[in-house]
Amino acid sequence: MNPPRDLRTERLWLRRWLPGDLAPFAALNADPRVMEHFPALLSREESDAMAARIGAHFERHGFGLWAVEIPNVTSFAGFTGLSVPRFEAHFTPCVEIGWRLAPEHWGLGYAQESARAVLDFAFATLGLDEIVSFTATGNLRSRRVIERIGMVRDPADDFDHPSLPEGHRLRRHVLYRMARPTYRGLFRARR
Repeated sequence: MNPPRDLRTERLWLRRWLPGDLAPFAALNADPRVMEHFPALLSREESDAMAARIGAHFERHGFGLWAVEIPNVTSFAGFTGLSVPRFEAHFTPCVEIGWRLAPEHWGLGYAQESARAVLDFAFATLGLDEIVSFTATGNLRSRRVIERIGMVRDPADDFDHPSLPEGHRLRRHVLYRMARPTYRGLFRARR
């Protein structure tokens, strides 16, 4: 498969990563506000390793987490895209949609706008049957975005993240799903 190198929206450019993205990505991953619902801040080395895994994911699967550029604002605001989780749970194997943006770009609709472009790519281009999204129970900001893009939660699907130890404050996760027929209905309604 030859995936598109980038996706465009009205305000955003979702593109493959560039070497210049590594420093702002490391700053993002070292920001306590951004990483509040993750187990730990990432060092520069850990952040660079994550970026390398993102690149390898694109090569292996034909999709991944695109760098988000906001033309005339910033060359790197964070990422939005698709990934295949590396852990096992009752809903895997699956494809997950996710995002991580710098705080100065929160509350402006960028996560929602980029996520809709990624959903369109997942269903219309890749032909996937379902997309999931999950986050720590307390991550209300991400949960609002997930719900605004039309994903639905069944509390029976919530799970304890297997990568986190028993008793960890972030172990409990909520799971949201969207099937292709649901997406088609939402897409038609937005036109």
